[in-house]
Amino acid sequence: MSDNAIGLLWLAYFQRKETKMKSRIIDPNKSYRFHDYFKLNIPPDELFAYFGYSKQNEVCNLPKATVDLSYFDGVKAYLESFLRIANLSSETARREILVAPILLHLGVYLQIPIEIEYPVNVNKQLKGKLDYYIQGQGNLLVIEAKHDDLSRGFTQLAVELIALDKWLDDDPKPLYGIVSVGDIWKFGILNRTTKLITQDINAYRVPADMYELLQILIAILNGVEASGSPNL
Repeated sequence: MSDNAIGLLWLAYFQRKETKMKSRIIDPNKSYRFHDYFKLNIPPDELFAYFGYSKQNEVCNLPKATVDLSYFDGVKAYLESFLRIANLSSETARREILVAPILLHLGVYLQIPIEIEYPVNVNKQLKGKLDYYIQGQGNLLVIEAKHDDLSRGFTQLAVELIALDKWLDDDPKPLYGIVSVGDIWKFGILNRTTKLITQDINAYRVPADMYELLQILIAILNGVEASGSPNL
């Protein structure tokens, strides 16, 4: 057998192996919604690679707007009061009490709509509803509110960003997302050119870091890009 024939056999072998590996990650005959990826016990890197993306953990030098945030003083006081008395034992409670007030006031402050449970349908493996979808003047932002697991929550957020990357018109601007368990918020950025998803190493606490968080949200929605790392 010639070297060329042996090479072709090896190539066919690895292609079959890759196909089998992919089929073990995602059943091509099954329909998946975004929240299903929160439950699946799949290594995130393998899941993202299945869709043609990669992921890194990095410090994201997120932009911050220099603005007067006194409008949000009442929101901070509200959150501090509720945290003293409320039992936030469910995802719905955390979303409605800790996440929604910040985002709704942000929408009023910037005069932009806040889409709640926004439907996206790319294909049977990338579909579902986004908890919050905000289209600003320069960038869009996706927020996924979870009960307790930030790690699995980020996996779901990343899949949602992948779906948006395939669903939206081509644009070099990155896609921004946040996963929140109510009192902790963590950012993710999808580079639409390199197909690289970056999970910010830093996290923001609410209500303690609320003003810093708002500075970042306002800057992103006004079109200011993250800077610092060439790999974002």
